[in-house]
Amino acid sequence: MSDKRPRLVGINHVALEVGDIEEALTFYGRIFEFDRVDRMAGMAFIDMGDQFIALSEVDPGAPDRARHFGLVVDDKPAARAALEDAGLELSPGRFLDFRDPWGNLVQIVDYRDIQFTKAPWVLGGMGLGELQKRPEAIAELREKGLAEPD
Repeated sequence: MSDKRPRLVGINHVALEVGDIEEALTFYGRIFEFDRVDRMAGMAFIDMGDQFIALSEVDPGAPDRARHFGLVVDDKPAARAALEDAGLELSPGRFLDFRDPWGNLVQIVDYRDIQFTKAPWVLGGMGLGELQKRPEAIAELREKGLAEPD
């Protein structure tokens, strides 16, 4: 048996259980701008450049209390405004958390503030070539040896 184990590189997609694909696309489309959605029977895939959200039409059951995922946006204040305009209840505190109509807990983070980094050519292809990390995020990356030195 080999001692070599694969390294985690990233997340390709997140799968969400929703009661109705069209309702879910309408719901998420009220909050986020997205251009491409691929479909197959009982599923839809919201494109996020080199990643995607997979929507699976099932009976999602009761919401989980703590399980969640984070979506990265280019403008967190705009996301907050869109969520408020949609009439969603936001979690109190500094985080921007909400539950979708199927109970999925979503946390919104700003690309400029986190370590997650898309390749420049992916950002450019998404029309986000000007999006830059804030100094605090670069410092976190630098501490891990993941950013260019000053």
